[in-house]
Amino acid sequence: MTSGVLAQIDLTALQHNIARVRTYAPKAAILAMIKADAYGHGLLAVAQALSPPLPSSADGFGVARLEEALFLRQHGIELPILVMAGFLCAEELEKMSEFSISTVVHTLEQVQLLESTSLKEPVSVWLKMDTGMHRLGLPPAVIPEAYTRLLACDNVAKPMTLFSHLARSDELSSTMTQEQTDLFNRIVHAIPSAAKSIANSAAIMTWPQTHMDWVRPGIMLYGISPFANRVGADFDLQPVMTLKSHLIAVHTLSKGDAVSYGSTWICPEKMRVGVIAVGYADGYPRHARNGTPILVNGVRCALVGRVSMDLTTVDLRPCPQAKIGDPVVLWGEGLPIEEVAAAADTIAYELLCHVMSRVRFEYRYV
Repeated sequence: MTSGVLAQIDLTALQHNIARVRTYAPKAAILAMIKADAYGHGLLAVAQALSPPLPSSADGFGVARLEEALFLRQHGIELPILVMAGFLCAEELEKMSEFSISTVVHTLEQVQLLESTSLKEPVSVWLKMDTGMHRLGLPPAVIPEAYTRLLACDNVAKPMTLFSHLARSDELSSTMTQEQTDLFNRIVHAIPSAAKSIANSAAIMTWPQTHMDWVRPGIMLYGISPFANRVGADFDLQPVMTLKSHLIAVHTLSKGDAVSYGSTWICPEKMRVGVIAVGYADGYPRHARNGTPILVNGVRCALVGRVSMDLTTVDLRPCPQAKIGDPVVLWGEGLPIEEVAAAADTIAYELLCHVMSRVRFEYRYV
């Protein structure tokens, strides 16, 4: 038994989840979002698990930065790869051309670089329209001009893809998703030859009018709900990451004893408290509140006291037979990460991306 934390990655669950994407959007191609080290699950392992000839595979991958795309190419990933942030200079554009990496274009400066740079091979372009997110993308009024210039540019592979990003698709009562979709459709209506994409995970699951030619699943691939107060299992999604550790000490404390830094938990009675080998240096959230659920031997217990760098304390009253060495699940199988995130006043995305390098990863097909 090792003394550290284990992140168990269930690749069968990953393939189940992308199959669910196919069920929601059967006519659309899938750009699987694997940026940020595949949301903390391991970039290369996830890309390999979603590549042909496996039965549940993606049609392409989305990453945030060129370095991620180059890493995948250097390790044999052959599916199309799209760099969501695009490029900043001619040197990056040349690398994209050399390694057949697709790029987002979201500024007129990028259009100008494509027109003025000498490339060995044309690059595939996704032209981004800002329909209301106001983060990246060209204003709708500028899209026809930019598209026309790119269409005339020898450095751009044809056909192109037009896309946008939804700001509130996880809020079913909001009218913004329909407004963004309507605006997008008005602009692209005059460009019938281009492929189109606007749907993220929440839109894939609840806004079928957004599916178009490509869908871009992110958090749902990893078995997690994009909606507040819902968990992945509500949508037949399976957790891909289970974060595990074990008890390394068990204490019997008296009524009135304080537990951990700041004495934020006071024992209400004589009770057993366990110490788990996990802390914020592993990526477990320091701000998780007293009462955050933790599974000990499969029994739901509660965090007590402040999470420290390497250790976390747990109320063992629901599991009176617990002993040193017993297994603990911090999130994943049997304990939705959405619940843990809510108890730490954050979102599941952040917890996944904060899992630290000292955590041991184990990849398996179940």
